[in-house]
Amino acid sequence: MSQQGPIIVVSTAERPSFVNALDEAKMFPVIDAAWADAAHAIEQLRPAAVLLAMSESDERRLEVLAKQIGARQPYLPLIAIDPKTSLPPNVLPFSQTKGHSDRLAARLRAALRVRALHATVMRRLDGDPDTHTTLPDTDPVRDATVLLIGRGSAYPALSVSLGERMGVVGALSIEAAAKHLNLLEIDGIVLGEGFSARVVDAFLTVLSEDARFRNLPVVVTSERLTPAYDLPNLEIISGEPERIAANALPLIRQHVFEVHLGRTLRAIDAGGLLDSRTGLLTSAAFNRDFATSVYQTLSRGGGLSVARFAFDPARERAQLDGARIISRLMRQMDFGAVQDDGSVIVAFSETDLRTAHMIARRLASVMRHTSYGNRDARSEPVVTLATMLPSDSAKSLLARLYEESRRAAS
Repeated sequence: MSQQGPIIVVSTAERPSFVNALDEAKMFPVIDAAWADAAHAIEQLRPAAVLLAMSESDERRLEVLAKQIGARQPYLPLIAIDPKTSLPPNVLPFSQTKGHSDRLAARLRAALRVRALHATVMRRLDGDPDTHTTLPDTDPVRDATVLLIGRGSAYPALSVSLGERMGVVGALSIEAAAKHLNLLEIDGIVLGEGFSARVVDAFLTVLSEDARFRNLPVVVTSERLTPAYDLPNLEIISGEPERIAANALPLIRQHVFEVHLGRTLRAIDAGGLLDSRTGLLTSAAFNRDFATSVYQTLSRGGGLSVARFAFDPARERAQLDGARIISRLMRQMDFGAVQDDGSVIVAFSETDLRTAHMIARRLASVMRHTSYGNRDARSEPVVTLATMLPSDSAKSLLARLYEESRRAAS
């Protein structure tokens, strides 16, 4: 595999053994650099990726290098081989395993795919500034949701360590985890203790066979597992919960960034009519489509219902995740948008009030499983509905919906 730019391998001694895996995968050119020359080599050679052969004395130099690389665009993958300590947020961990040298090439290809996607989005944004679409300037991990699976003694501490960094969905069984994966937008999986090797093997095999989940970061805390699965972002991270959470974070962060890029690309393709953060319509596009739907319903007959999902205004993260869940699960014939107050309004085309209530209840039920730092906090929106009457206009229908919302709140 060739790529736009060389791969720089940074080490303190002779050429590391893991470079052989890159040679076997025909990933070239590969250029060696000493730690003292790494910063200069990155500036001069403009690499496509940087691999670090880690030792215990490299921690301080790693932080400096990570800061330099984190400021570069497009995204520059930085992978630490066999890290001994907690990693900065943009340094991907990779643990070598005997007999599975192809894992490094798979990990690198997955990261280079994110880099190529970022370059594409940057090019599209520069070429069409009238779309009014931009990439979010916040740290992607602020939007991350991780699925924590386990039931061992370390589960509570691991839940707290992850919850301090991102949203957490807990599952005490593999069956519950599968349900969450199908309903929620999950950015990574942390598989803790409490399951037999056979159960873990079956779960990872299913993940590797499903294209939806194959590139998900999967962190396993048991060292007994041999990562012989077609999961490029599978990593074994053992130790204290704080270290597990810190070293899982870069993989999850990369995945969230990839999802952001894909959403931005779809917004560009839609001519700026989609909100790149949520996948819903922009307010202007929603108002236009809603007025058209009201007019067509009055002219041709049929049903039209609207629902408002109101979230706690103090919890912006719950609002954002709720909007994304709605965007992912609502029917193709429906459309919605985030309002200025953080609520989400969804229009249900050709739908009476009873059916709209059933759909809205299903959407709201999915939002109750994610916590945000505080494990006791849950996202439970207040849902109000209204259905169109023969005397309604677009303005009056929305006014009745907001009036119903005020009644529900009081």
